[in-house]
Amino acid sequence: MTTPTFLPLSTYREYPLDEMRSRAATFSNEMQRRRTVREFSNRAVPRTIIEDCLRAAGTAPSGANQQPWHFVAVQDIALKKTIREAAEKEEHTFYDGRAPRAWLDALAPLGTNEHKPFLEIAPWLIAIFARSYGVADDGSKVKHYYVQESVGIATGLLIAAVHTAGLASLTHTPSPMNFLNSLLGRPSHERPFLLLVVGYPEDGATVPDIHRQPLESIATFM
Repeated sequence: MTTPTFLPLSTYREYPLDEMRSRAATFSNEMQRRRTVREFSNRAVPRTIIEDCLRAAGTAPSGANQQPWHFVAVQDIALKKTIREAAEKEEHTFYDGRAPRAWLDALAPLGTNEHKPFLEIAPWLIAIFARSYGVADDGSKVKHYYVQESVGIATGLLIAAVHTAGLASLTHTPSPMNFLNSLLGRPSHERPFLLLVVGYPEDGATVPDIHRQPLESIATFM
């Protein structure tokens, strides 16, 4: 069994209470401005911005610190077109019969359909993969724990980082998504988690008239 090694906590920074309150409120208000966007501009976004957002996502806590995620950032125009075609094929099947009526009714206020032009228009697609196991230097499998939870947390940090950078995003989950493995050259033990569409919103972009639940509906203090 490996003997753990510990280091002094040198990165923690404590703030005066007033500053803590201000920082918490500022971040909350900033995230309240975040909206999912489906109308994107093709305006270029520098790769360095995407890299820093991914670095932020990579700081997420994970089961046994196994970091069971892999991000594939796509800006190649031809590849984005191929991803769109594959996704729309699955979405056509979904909207044309696979989805139960209750699911379609739940989606109705969002105005979604099988057509996904944003997959081709937005400057970046980030495919997020969940690794069910790792591979050791000797080729043996290393089981990963709490994979879904870990990748979900990393994805949340990525979405927050993208918004904080001044960009818009959309979580897209065509079902099934296994076409991403072959298109992006990822191994079978990595399961597509979702596609994050990233870029600037199109001029005049609109969003659904929907609302978030208030704090008293989503939290209990005891």
